[in-house]
Amino acid sequence: MRGACVVGALIFLAVSAANGALAAERTVQYILVNRMPGNPWDQNRPESITKDGFLEVKQALPQAPGSTVKVGIGFIFSYLNSTSDEVLLASLKRFLALAEETDTPVFVQLDGDNWWGARPDLWNWWDPSRPGYNPANRMNVEWTGWSPDDAIKIAWRNWGRQIRVLPPPNLMSPRYRGACRQKLRLLVPVVVRWWRRLPADKRYLLAGVKVGHESSIGVNAWYYPHGNDLLDRPTEQDPTAGVDVDQVPSRGVAQIGYAAVSTAGIRMSGAITEADLAEVVRRHLVEQSRAAAQCGLPREKLFTHCGGWKSDELLYDAALNRYSCPGWSFYRHADDPRKDAGVVKALARSNAPTWGAVEWLYQGPREVGPWRRALADTLSYRGCRLVCIYNWEGIRDSPAVLEAIRQVVAQSVVRR
Repeated sequence: MRGACVVGALIFLAVSAANGALAAERTVQYILVNRMPGNPWDQNRPESITKDGFLEVKQALPQAPGSTVKVGIGFIFSYLNSTSDEVLLASLKRFLALAEETDTPVFVQLDGDNWWGARPDLWNWWDPSRPGYNPANRMNVEWTGWSPDDAIKIAWRNWGRQIRVLPPPNLMSPRYRGACRQKLRLLVPVVVRWWRRLPADKRYLLAGVKVGHESSIGVNAWYYPHGNDLLDRPTEQDPTAGVDVDQVPSRGVAQIGYAAVSTAGIRMSGAITEADLAEVVRRHLVEQSRAAAQCGLPREKLFTHCGGWKSDELLYDAALNRYSCPGWSFYRHADDPRKDAGVVKALARSNAPTWGAVEWLYQGPREVGPWRRALADTLSYRGCRLVCIYNWEGIRDSPAVLEAIRQVVAQSVVRR
């Protein structure tokens, strides 16, 4: 009897410890710094993801014992832009192994929205001299009208400067969606297995997994009128006006989204509306979130990344679904999320356990006080779990920014 009591007591203590570790994990918040892809970390060169890259962050932003705000690293894996599944898996596994080795929380960002150069079998509908050519691929890219004859060959993006990019995917294309699901089912189980085998007191090392990447239509890959005619001309002849994000749904350039809206069965003719495009993005993020959740990722560890530029536009709500926690980008309102009407309204509707500022960069002066307040105000709003600063390479040489982060971490120390 005494032996049974001892065994029972040990089981009780073990369960209590596990529950305590889980409860403690749920109180952790994160300030993450995104490492810019290709500078030097490259998902197509696993060896470029180095321990020194982790230690650089840890030495500048050391963990404070007893803090509830942890500093970590984010990295984007653009799974449709990888040379092979073997290489992509090697990079992800290396990233996770180094996180564990260096005790660094990580944010795994899985992007199938923006870079898909390794899948010409999906997008090349126009050039028989290049790999993947198939005229039927018109169905996998966006259109400027209601017919596949309106398929586009080129688009533009500005993340600091305007560049040409491939035509954006038709987010509702069955083949594109299948490709995304296949990659998520390849990658997410690797993260889940790694997380589950961590000791209970180390489970916090997974800050989260993100699906989508500023998911939207016509903003991060827009189309100028008659853009296909520019494909074979010098880039110097490209228009440079860019988008006007306040002009929804066209964003001030040629309207796209017809492929996704019609494929989804939302509308087959007439004028596209803001609501049409938001519904496409919502369905896209639901599917991505569901695929990740079905791999065993709990809701509190899974985040979406939705676009949202015009104040209170409908797109903000597309971040919400029952499988994940919502996430948005913060630039203009990085100082205080309460100023972002779209976020405020979406969070009022959300039943998720938390949310994330999954892409964030304060636009004010590089001074300790303003940065500290901006970070603290974001983390303190409505149960925010994480802030991911874009990018490490842009702040690592700023003593004031680094000191602000250290102060926010220090202020979270729980005194015993």
